[in-house]
Amino acid sequence: MWIIFGLLAIAATLFNLYTFSVGKDYKLPMALALSLTALTVCADYSYLSVWVEAEDWGALADVIPGMGRALWVLTSISIFLNLLPIFLERTRKQA
Repeated sequence: MWIIFGLLAIAATLFNLYTFSVGKDYKLPMALALSLTALTVCADYSYLSVWVEAEDWGALADVIPGMGRALWVLTSISIFLNLLPIFLERTRKQA
């Protein structure tokens, strides 16, 4: 499920940037992309909780360190890309 949410979040982010570049209202795609990013993190956390319940400590020890860093980096990139149109719009208004 987290893969589906992740792919939808990427698509919504690209759509957000596209709607901004053509001059349309980008706020709904931005909210959708950020919501899908949050759902991706929640779904991934739920996926890992299954391993905890199964007490599969070897799998958790292998996956958690790398996945934790990946989630931080990818979530930060998603937030930055989705907020980028707001900052670009402000610089256009000031110019």
